[in-house]
Amino acid sequence: MSLPDLTTYAPHRSTPDADFEGTIVPGLRADFYRRPEGDRIASVGRYSYRGRPILMAWGFVDEKHCRRHAVNEADTGWSAVADGCPDVRFDDGFSVRTPGGEWLRA
Repeated sequence: MSLPDLTTYAPHRSTPDADFEGTIVPGLRADFYRRPEGDRIASVGRYSYRGRPILMAWGFVDEKHCRRHAVNEADTGWSAVADGCPDVRFDDGFSVRTPGGEWLRA
């Protein structure tokens, strides 16, 4: 499985200093995209932290949680696609767990 092709989606909204699952994260930008798929609406969230792409998560707007996600590992690029929502933590910044289990500090 590969990352969503954002050229097939329409921009929906952008939020600087976005919240992630209810926690506002200064420096985290969220750009959201949508497109109709039959009677549903597909959605992609692309997150960057201080200008660096860090995470994409996607699914459908009527789902409570992400269907899939991928992490942008600075040295190797985008990770393999993983099921579900990413594990994140908020310490002195924003960190996300890679599919390999390591914490990537943004």
